[in-house]
Amino acid sequence: MTVFVDTNLDHLAEVVFSGFSTVKQLILTPFYTVEIVVEVLSCLPKDYKADGFSAPKDQVVTAIEYQEVILACKYPKKTLSSRLEWKKVGQSVSFVYYQQALQGDFKDRAEMIDFSIRIKNVTRNDAGQYRCEVSAPSEQGQNLEEDTVTLEVLVAPAVPSCEVPNSALSGTVVELRCQDKEGNPAPEYIWFKDGVRLLENPKLGSQTTNSSYTMNTKSGTLQFNTVSKLDSGEYSCEARNSVGYSRCRGKRMQVDDLNISGIIAAVVIVALVISICGLGVCYAQRRGYFSKETTYQKNSCASEATTMSENVSTFNVCLWNRSV
Repeated sequence: MTVFVDTNLDHLAEVVFSGFSTVKQLILTPFYTVEIVVEVLSCLPKDYKADGFSAPKDQVVTAIEYQEVILACKYPKKTLSSRLEWKKVGQSVSFVYYQQALQGDFKDRAEMIDFSIRIKNVTRNDAGQYRCEVSAPSEQGQNLEEDTVTLEVLVAPAVPSCEVPNSALSGTVVELRCQDKEGNPAPEYIWFKDGVRLLENPKLGSQTTNSSYTMNTKSGTLQFNTVSKLDSGEYSCEARNSVGYSRCRGKRMQVDDLNISGIIAAVVIVALVISICGLGVCYAQRRGYFSKETTYQKNSCASEATTMSENVSTFNVCLWNRSV
């Protein structure tokens, strides 16, 4: 079966099919036309060209950060009449190769190999989708082909951030945290105590004296459900993925038992202080320190009242003498 498809309605499609020898016969039977066209389109290859255009093919290229990678544009050998453009697409579109020259920071760390780009020093910022566009004149007009390449950059973990408490009380719940934000793919986490790796399942090992902890290698948490003095030690965490690994500095956690005798002693001392203060107040009252102050205040009030009454009497006598 031979098919030539053109989106221009003025140009008829030619179909050679058993039962139909000419295009004229095909046009006279529209019912079969629809059925045949649908069947033909479903059998077309993915890179079938219509109107001089081929659908882009997705490629996924993986590279390790700071190493080199080649973004290949699958197109026949470059000719003088062909025109090449590379673009990085996403929320915005930026040129990588335009008007026969590399653009931006690719000038210093990339080179062209025919239609492909060789990046000598890949960074995490280079990750994304790239599109290669090649146009060349043909008998039907301008022929355009596209190729899409997705670049994934693998990054080793940085030194993780580790949170380890300095001290804890025996019998309480304690959680240690470890996190890295740079690794790609996302790293898994391993905890160490005094330089010895802790097993994800503590019950499987004999070197661990306390099997009450739970380790989450995905989130990086190490939780002790009931921490004990045996858990005292120096803890460090390691983040690891397929590219590399990194470990934080060890931090010591000291676990102490709850000092019940100390608490009782503190309570007794406070009670004694309160008792002594109370006895002091009672002793002062019995000795009359508080009553003397009250008597002095009463005597002062009585003296003031007597003086006022004497003044009033003297004033009355003076008035009587004047009236006489």
